[in-house]
Amino acid sequence: MVEPTETSASTPSARPDSFAPIMAREGGLKRALGARQLSMIAIGGAIGTGLFLGSGFAISTAGPAVLVSYAIGALISLLLMGCLAEMTVTHPTTGSFGAYAEHYVGPLAGFLVRYAYWSCLVLAVGTEVTAVAIYMHYWYPAIAGWLWILGFSALLIAVNARGVALFGGIEYTFSLIKLVAIAGFIVLASDVLLTNAVRSAGAMGSARAGIGFRNYLEHGGFMPHGLGGIWVAVIMAVFSYLSIEMIAIAAGEAVNPQLAITRAFRATVVRLVVFYLLTLSLMLAILPWTQAGVATSPFVIVMQMLHIPGAAGIMNALLLIAALSAMNSQLYITTRMLFSLARAGQAPRALGALSAGGTPRKALLASTAGIALAAWLSVRSPQSAFLSMVAISSFGAMFTWLMIFVTHYCFRRKRRALGSAGFSMWGFPVTTLAGAVAMLALLLTTPFTAAFRMTLLFGVPFLVFLIALYGLRYRSGVARRELAGVRGGSQATKIE
Repeated sequence: MVEPTETSASTPSARPDSFAPIMAREGGLKRALGARQLSMIAIGGAIGTGLFLGSGFAISTAGPAVLVSYAIGALISLLLMGCLAEMTVTHPTTGSFGAYAEHYVGPLAGFLVRYAYWSCLVLAVGTEVTAVAIYMHYWYPAIAGWLWILGFSALLIAVNARGVALFGGIEYTFSLIKLVAIAGFIVLASDVLLTNAVRSAGAMGSARAGIGFRNYLEHGGFMPHGLGGIWVAVIMAVFSYLSIEMIAIAAGEAVNPQLAITRAFRATVVRLVVFYLLTLSLMLAILPWTQAGVATSPFVIVMQMLHIPGAAGIMNALLLIAALSAMNSQLYITTRMLFSLARAGQAPRALGALSAGGTPRKALLASTAGIALAAWLSVRSPQSAFLSMVAISSFGAMFTWLMIFVTHYCFRRKRRALGSAGFSMWGFPVTTLAGAVAMLALLLTTPFTAAFRMTLLFGVPFLVFLIALYGLRYRSGVARRELAGVRGGSQATKIE
């Protein structure tokens, strides 16, 4: 996706458009993450509820053609990762694409991207913890979901408050368990399909009815809801891939950013594409698409269909770990984005303070609003809480991805004029513009889908509010004074 040309990432401060002030104001975080941990953090966020629960909605919307939807989502993700890799190797900082937008597009763009992404992941944390309540309902249907939401949330907030080394170790373990679970599902599903094919040929025993790749064409055909169904499922696919961009943010705490970033980007893209598409391909051959939904994970339904003793409960436990893993990653990223906003003078200065262990705890506590919303929705509308959280949080995700492509376009034009390019995204500008157009099209078509109608209804007023807030703060001079204090060094060493 990216091609090395020259490693100039360490020398941008010598240039007239120096990125050094942004790097300096975001200093103080501990560099303790390696390439494997960076990759696992991204996988931890991206392989979670979107695959294990959200895929049920996507399958029920697109039918077997959901494979096309997730392939389109994977292609957009691949383009996005190429753009991010090039910018991140040049400027490995916690503010990441928010800082890049500020520097290469304009201060307002940086402000909007940071807050849109922060709000997106704050709400995405809510989707993960809502899924946790759904998974726990499998074992304890009589216990209210909001109790599980609050209990597990308190546990992960404590983990994130301790320090990045503990977070990285736990997230690596969570993600490894998740990958082993998916690999186990792939092996089991492949064995079931192969055995059934042999039995269908009359070689041994009798075949199970309703299992086989003929499910792709039964129950209304490959595209039972037409191109419209495929397109709606692409929106869920993009939401499912959300969090792969976490690598760029975590690069600010990487031990060897340039080496870790390039390795992590490549590994993450390959793993996500293989795991998502292969897993869904096998699932659709076992589970008729008409039985999919969001009341129960389709993975659990498959295990129930196979009648393997204890398998459904074990799978549900693994899905619980997957949701906790994604929630853990997203708490980490929302905290760092709010920290970046505070260091830029665009959020209360106290949120840019660090604990003695180098953790922005106040930013962490402020980033738990999505948990409160999830708990409220779980009480008010338990049946629709998950899809409501997905629809609301999708605006920030799609707007951020759109702005990453726009920022990369501006980045390449400016860096080319300076004669510097540490890594190059192939096919520029066609690939970058194609990604931007795809994201814009997805965003503008959300009002025409029932499930995502709330996306723009929430997003447009929120964006207008942010623009007004930005104008008022900068016109009054408050943010300029805060930013001057940050660059003067008062924030860089502040300890809680």
